[in-house]
Amino acid sequence: MKYLQCLARIEDLSDRIQQCLMTNSVWEAVSAVGSMACLDVGLRESGCSHLQDFLRETLRFWHKIIKDRLASDFEEVLTLLHWPFLSPPTQSLSPAANAQEISSQLDLLVTQLLSLQTSDDLISEKTSASRPGQPLAPPLSLPIQIMVLPLSKRFRYHFTGNRQTNSLHKPEWYLTQVLMWMGNSAGFMEEKIQPILDRAGDNINAKVELNRGLLSLAQEKLASDAPRLLYDDALFCHLVDELLQFEKELRSTHSYPPSLPGMLHILLEENTLQKWLTVEKKMAVEKVDAMLSAEGAWCSQYKDISDMDELKAPDCAETFMTLLLVITDRYRSLPCPRAQLKFLELQRELVDDFRIRLTQVMKEESRCPLSARYCAILNAANYISTVLGDWGDNVFFLQLQQAAVSLALSEDPDHGSGAGTVLGGLGVTEVGRLASLEGSLFEGLLALLERLRGDMVGRLLDAVMRDVRDKAQLYCRDRWLSLPSQCDQATLSLSSSACPMMMCLRDHLLNLQQLLCLPLFQTVWQGLAERLDNMLYQDVILYNHFNEGGALQLQFDMTRNLFPLFGHYCKRPENFFKHVKEACIILTLNVGSALLLRDLLKQCVEEGNRGGAGWGDEGEKEGNPDHTPTPESALNELGVYRLAPCDVLILLNLRASWPGQ
Repeated sequence: MKYLQCLARIEDLSDRIQQCLMTNSVWEAVSAVGSMACLDVGLRESGCSHLQDFLRETLRFWHKIIKDRLASDFEEVLTLLHWPFLSPPTQSLSPAANAQEISSQLDLLVTQLLSLQTSDDLISEKTSASRPGQPLAPPLSLPIQIMVLPLSKRFRYHFTGNRQTNSLHKPEWYLTQVLMWMGNSAGFMEEKIQPILDRAGDNINAKVELNRGLLSLAQEKLASDAPRLLYDDALFCHLVDELLQFEKELRSTHSYPPSLPGMLHILLEENTLQKWLTVEKKMAVEKVDAMLSAEGAWCSQYKDISDMDELKAPDCAETFMTLLLVITDRYRSLPCPRAQLKFLELQRELVDDFRIRLTQVMKEESRCPLSARYCAILNAANYISTVLGDWGDNVFFLQLQQAAVSLALSEDPDHGSGAGTVLGGLGVTEVGRLASLEGSLFEGLLALLERLRGDMVGRLLDAVMRDVRDKAQLYCRDRWLSLPSQCDQATLSLSSSACPMMMCLRDHLLNLQQLLCLPLFQTVWQGLAERLDNMLYQDVILYNHFNEGGALQLQFDMTRNLFPLFGHYCKRPENFFKHVKEACIILTLNVGSALLLRDLLKQCVEEGNRGGAGWGDEGEKEGNPDHTPTPESALNELGVYRLAPCDVLILLNLRASWPGQ
């Protein structure tokens, strides 16, 4: 029964549409077509396939008749309004006499065409399909479809077939043409069409909708051309450059919404994306080869501008990081995080390859670790590490980090190792660290660069210390036991045997300060101070015995000559020579204080041997009615904090001037 009722309803609507068209009642005909479209939607869930086909054919028949009539009238009105604008529109000094009538006709026709939108979508849904690499988008508004037609004819005339303007070598021709049409039409869409859409209650942005229609022309052209460019690297690179520039202008100048697909979606098709990655890597490797073999590869281009050369990065390192930054800018606008992560993995591969190259060059230069080239390699490793550390805190890379975590968990919710497809394999721990922001996408590379930097700094310090030890031989064997006593330090001067060592240190420090960036130089001079402190303590102080004059001379050499060498780089250089400083305090104690301290330390040793408290306990001991101070407190009063009591006792025994001796 319902089947027959539906059939009768279809016949009734068809008759009504025919009568309306015969009496030129367009609005009523449009309304009847709308009712037929609603009936079509309602029958979707039924199993009456023959009835559905009959209804759809009837709807298509009347829809085409009404649409063609309205489209013809709409095109006539658009022609009167000088549409399409093939060049920038000029403001007419005097409006046309029938401007009000044309405006009313435009309003009526756009509104009627909008009323046909539902039936138009139903008829076109089976024939429309998204292009490869492009997500599904809502159907184009019917009035805009008609407005795009004359531009579409011109586009196909110029950019298809055997026309000279249809050139694979010049994708910028059709891309620029589309942008020009967008710019020329923007004012008309905002002033004439947008108010009509607003009054009709349609949530449509007229300018964006037209741009979407024009963009579909370029998308169709690109989808056709892209597979033909996969075998020519130069043409493919040119195409990618033009598309990136087009996308940038589309989103900025023409305010095209980021939620709508642009041109880059087509580049995300698997073969095209893989080609892009391959070409990007090939060109990057070629540029790295060129920059490393350049004549000034290891010189800083800012070496003569002190306030711009803080990191003293050699030209090859700076050029390499600029190359990575350019790659980032190229893939930043891609709409797919998975594709962005593939480019990030490419960047990580390039950084690791550059690190390996640095290591190879470093090994060649390791025989001269104090050379300018070796220091430039060290500056390069430090510069890359510093920049990657900054990138790890960059908003864009933090967003990629969270995208990598999301992909890992979505592909393998139990273990979170799915990001291996884009990041070379992430374990559970790595995913957890990335999710909690404890680590960064460059954490592994930073660790490798830090290892390289640490190894290079170690080699450099070894070279300096070898030179210093060689120059310090005479100083280590000086006559510390037989030097004359001088009560007035004002009459003292630097030991002649210390001069070669001090000059060697001064020259190395000045040279390294010139060659290394400030963070590296701070690491180096502090490491040098630590090694020098141990060398002087072991090879000079513990190796010799000192009379009063020898102890005073040692203290003068250290406090008035060695420490000031490092005083240019910090306020309290003696804090970096704690063994030497405290040893000088013990060796230059007046005899009475030295005797009391020695007795106290010996007493603690004897108590320790008898099973007593010994040294190392703070505060007052039980059974100590005299409140004898502990060795630690006694040493602290003298300014000795680093040396252990047993070390102090050894130093006291190195003193040669004791009463009764």
